[in-house]
Amino acid sequence: MIKVRCPICQVPMPGQMTEWPDYPFCSARCRKIDLGRWLGERYRIPAPGEPEDKSSPSTDDTDLPDP
Repeated sequence: MIKVRCPICQVPMPGQMTEWPDYPFCSARCRKIDLGRWLGERYRIPAPGEPEDKSSPSTDDTDLPDP
């Protein structure tokens, strides 16, 4: 049994990977949120010598699921 949480909404995902068709995400919605973050370049590694952008928030509450 794997003890994993969805990287987007932090929902516990007990059981085997085969029980979660959108693994490592809990749902297709979280998978699409992650894709949108990649396409929007929110995930990026700064180039050597480039200062980190501290003005943008690390998480955006608008794309998290409602509790």
